[in-house]
Amino acid sequence: MQGHWMSIEDYAQMTNLDRSAVEALIVRGKLTTIVEDGEVFIDPGQGMAGIVPSGLHELSASQADVTLGASFVEKTIGTIINLHEKVLVAKEETIESIKNENEFLKEALASLQELYDEDRSTIATLTEQLRLSQQEVEFMRRKYKLMWGKVIEDHTA
Repeated sequence: MQGHWMSIEDYAQMTNLDRSAVEALIVRGKLTTIVEDGEVFIDPGQGMAGIVPSGLHELSASQADVTLGASFVEKTIGTIINLHEKVLVAKEETIESIKNENEFLKEALASLQELYDEDRSTIATLTEQLRLSQQEVEFMRRKYKLMWGKVIEDHTA
């Protein structure tokens, strides 16, 4: 017999099970055993599935899910942070674009104001020239009226 076989009592003590529980596992075929000189020996390296409750296997599987879930959460958070950074960059680009557009509009408005002021000055000059032209026309009308009026009086007399 090799050194890794144990008696039922030693196996029960090592696994913190009572002897009847270990014998029940043997009867159900959950443990690998050998009978030598009328004594039953158990291979502790084999058949651990019989000792470890299925709840622990489920816990182990759910632990993998938790690890997988944690990995998923980390990747999700990383993706969200990456998207957030892209949104911030796009926001900064949009703000810069709007600032440039506002500067362009401000310059266009200043240019239009200058044109308006020039047009206003031109209108004032033209209004003054029109007033002077009207005065000159009125003067010429009176002059010709006096001149033609005298000619008509002389001609009728």
